[in-house]
Amino acid sequence: MTDSIPPLLPLQSLAERHHALPPPVAEYLLQAARVCFDRHHTSPKEFILEDDRVESMARVEWETTDDRAKGAWDKDDATEAGACAVAIAAIELTRSLFAIRRMPKGMGADYYLALRSQDLEDLENCFRLEVSGTHSDKPEVTKRLRIKIEQTRRGNSNLPALAAIVGFKVQLVLLHTVDESS
Repeated sequence: MTDSIPPLLPLQSLAERHHALPPPVAEYLLQAARVCFDRHHTSPKEFILEDDRVESMARVEWETTDDRAKGAWDKDDATEAGACAVAIAAIELTRSLFAIRRMPKGMGADYYLALRSQDLEDLENCFRLEVSGTHSDKPEVTKRLRIKIEQTRRGNSNLPALAAIVGFKVQLVLLHTVDESS
């Protein structure tokens, strides 16, 4: 039996693959993720990706942030922005979906997701993605997933949806398809 190396979570160069993340936005989100990783870990680390209750592993590598970067971020802002970077990278790795546009407020989600080959103007065939992050333990990550699933259901949209919760401390990303049975 051989030990396999988990795939790398594709956090680098998000702007090259995700239309919704122009370079300054992608760098902003990545820096926030690095600040969050640095609060609990040193690079590299393995994270569990639980996608509709199916677990896989991903290797996460990042550059350590300096004191200036750490001092530039409020904890809540870093958690929210960093979770977006990690969730979008996890969705890319597990489902080959890409963030193509931010969603307006009130739609119950943060981003439109689509296959790479999809027309960027065709939002009718997209998924919605709702993201949250936390530095708490696993019960809080699971609780937050239930809350985000419900928030996504209440959104003013009939597009299919995914909820993603990033547990920075517990090295866990929960991804869940939101439907009537979830």
